[in-house]
Amino acid sequence: MSRLAEYRAAEKALQEQMAQLEALKNDAGLKKEIEFEQKLKALMSSYGKGLREIIAILDPNPATARQIAAPKQRKARVLKVYKNPHTGELIETKGGNHRGLKAWKEQYGAATVESWVRT
Repeated sequence: MSRLAEYRAAEKALQEQMAQLEALKNDAGLKKEIEFEQKLKALMSSYGKGLREIIAILDPNPATARQIAAPKQRKARVLKVYKNPHTGELIETKGGNHRGLKAWKEQYGAATVESWVRT
């Protein structure tokens, strides 16, 4: 694409964005939301409260508050050690996506390989 065509495309996109912005500025629903947000922030600052405190007041259910406060973290995977009784080879893995482990499962079967887990 030539630089001139690139310029014209960017200019057209900018004009479309400006038209969309003007339409949003004239939207009554948006004006109400902006006014509500401003009043809410002013009220929070006048009482010295933060968003988390307001949520805790409005929804005292601790399970909901915990979900908002901290995202869930996955439990760490347990390290499994497999020992091949035929070769004596060891494979240490936290997941089932290990290349050698997949090869063993193809050769000996998944149930057999799972029985090789050392504790």
